[in-house]
Amino acid sequence: MKLWAIYAAAAFCEIAGCFAFWAWLKNGKPVLVAIPGVVALVAFAWLLTRVDVTYAGRAYAAYGGIYIVASLVWLGLVEGQKPTATDILGSLICLAGAAVILAGSSALTAGK
Repeated sequence: MKLWAIYAAAAFCEIAGCFAFWAWLKNGKPVLVAIPGVVALVAFAWLLTRVDVTYAGRAYAAYGGIYIVASLVWLGLVEGQKPTATDILGSLICLAGAAVILAGSSALTAGK
């Protein structure tokens, strides 16, 4: 459960950080909105180092599924756009992929 919480927090930080730059560069917000964005992106990177997986590439691959779901939650809650049925189906497929990667990773480290 801790792993999923770390991934969720990392996704929030990454999306918030990138959205700050989006707001500045695409929506005409003041450059100062990028400052908390930088802080959020640093927090994102730090959080991913807290994942108890031996290899970074595997941690990032599994994170990708969580990021997709979090992006669609952001789409709905922050941007006010309802995810489509295909958005939801695709995100469920990605979550399943992340779970498979993490389950395989657990099996690999259990034998050590």
